[in-house]
Amino acid sequence: MSAEDDKNCSDLHDYKFYHADSEATFADSAPNDTPQTRHPAYKLAFRDTDFLLREELRPVRFQLELLKPEMLLDEARVGSTLVMYGSARIPSPEEADAKIEAAKGGSEFEQKVAKNLAAKAKYYQVAHDLAKMAGEKAIVEDGKRQFVVCSGGGPSIMEAANRGASDAGAESIGLNIILPHEQAPNPYVTPYLSLNFHYFALRKMHFLIRARAVAVFPGGFGTFDEFFELLTLVQTGKMKPVPILLYGKDFWTRVVDFEAIAEEGTISKKDLDLITWCETAEEGWQAIAEFYDLEG
Repeated sequence: MSAEDDKNCSDLHDYKFYHADSEATFADSAPNDTPQTRHPAYKLAFRDTDFLLREELRPVRFQLELLKPEMLLDEARVGSTLVMYGSARIPSPEEADAKIEAAKGGSEFEQKVAKNLAAKAKYYQVAHDLAKMAGEKAIVEDGKRQFVVCSGGGPSIMEAANRGASDAGAESIGLNIILPHEQAPNPYVTPYLSLNFHYFALRKMHFLIRARAVAVFPGGFGTFDEFFELLTLVQTGKMKPVPILLYGKDFWTRVVDFEAIAEEGTISKKDLDLITWCETAEEGWQAIAEFYDLEG
């Protein structure tokens, strides 16, 4: 053993076992090529994809999908997030007229849908502006970044959120999910904060672990799912209250009769106070600032 090796072995802070990447290198350089070493059973467990994808390994995959984003966001010094939910179908203001034009040859229903979506294009701009405000504030507490914009990483309202942060020169998070149809992160997500999920449950958990405020825009089943789960968590006390900014009162009160739910007695009237109705980016940020006394 050389003097240098002897010194390393006597270091109390030295890691006494080889790291997994070193062990993998040793396995690759092993000289023997035999039926035993070629068989999948001989693979190191952490390098055996077929093994990791087995049904029995689902709990391990759950743990990995919880742990990886948590570690990456910790390393990125993300202390809290401004989460932004919303439709993947609402066009940007620049695309609104084209959507109406494209539907002219379709059915009356298709034309109506195109007009309704185009009318909501204003929320793309509002989401962009709210995210831009959060990015420009660049709030840091205890050495960690606060109100980092976080979206589902996809198109439309999600794109607007990441785009707004990018226009402010700020980094932003995209929590994508694998779907049967083609899905890709929008180009405004910060690459090293662009995360991908297999499990909806773990993705939704990461949306809210760091959420310090949530802005909800008009959307479909996915937005409803995320929004009502958030309301349930706060209502039941499983999650501490945060500003829940609900954009598009005309849309939401048309598709959900919140007052009727309270009148039916299945929720308390005071549960409706969990919602802060907003229409502009300024209103949304003001609600956040008042909740956390940011101006002070």
